[in-house]
Amino acid sequence: MSFDGRLLSGMSVLAAVVEAGNFSRAGEALGLSASGVSRAISRLEARLGVRLLDRTTRTIHLTSDGADLYQRAAPHLEGIEEAANYVSGAAVSVRGALKVSLNPIFSRFVLAPKLPLLKERYPGLDLTIVQQGDVGDLVAEGIDVAVRFGDQPSSTMSSRLLLRTRVITVASPAYLARKGVPRQPEDLGAHDCIQYIDPLRGKPFSWEFQRAKEVIPVETNGYLTTNDVETMVQACLSGLGVAQTLAINVQHLLDSGALVELLPQWPDETYPLYIIRPSRRLAPAAVEAFLNFCSEICRDI
Repeated sequence: MSFDGRLLSGMSVLAAVVEAGNFSRAGEALGLSASGVSRAISRLEARLGVRLLDRTTRTIHLTSDGADLYQRAAPHLEGIEEAANYVSGAAVSVRGALKVSLNPIFSRFVLAPKLPLLKERYPGLDLTIVQQGDVGDLVAEGIDVAVRFGDQPSSTMSSRLLLRTRVITVASPAYLARKGVPRQPEDLGAHDCIQYIDPLRGKPFSWEFQRAKEVIPVETNGYLTTNDVETMVQACLSGLGVAQTLAINVQHLLDSGALVELLPQWPDETYPLYIIRPSRRLAPAAVEAFLNFCSEICRDI
């Protein structure tokens, strides 16, 4: 099969449909009507002799042949776009509006103190920060970049690991004076443990302790179950019970003595933080600049 501009155009339309999720949004990105996008896909399917998309009235899914083609073609499309952007100078032009969805912990404790540096480096950037949890449809909400905790599901989104922070067990001095200090993970069965709900599963996280390759799960229970990190931390500070949280979220409270780390001899459980953008294709300069800035400020954490 010979390669020509029509084949490249069809591949680009297919990539746009996959990344946008439907013909209408793909058409908006490409400057085409939804029917024009549909015709371009039909021409590509006719040329290749395979069906690339399964269409219903509401959804569009890649067939196995379509998924294979997309996975093979996407890196080459990215390379072409990157080369064009580099030659045109777009790759070094960081300006315009950028809407980012941030986990509140990252927003509060990592990014906010560095915002003056971001502004100094990219004065033409118009940044909007929306604090959200670790779920949500980025495309539907018009989000350019998201920062989320937890392993990310396989999708057309592009994700980059920023850091791994320790999962630590904490309590207030007042609580420990009243209830005693647990010496082994199993001791927590007799303590009031605040439960935090996993946003992806809608159920409380299980408690476990890791040391090298040794892992001990522990059954815990308590008065409070919540999906709000700040409520959990404040309840823990007030002496309600023991909490498991991320070190990045409470390091300042440990430093001040307001909270005490329990069972530090079990230090090896960690939780990942990812930065995500809705497309695997080349990011606009503003998106790429923000991705790199976040990676930079996370290196020493």
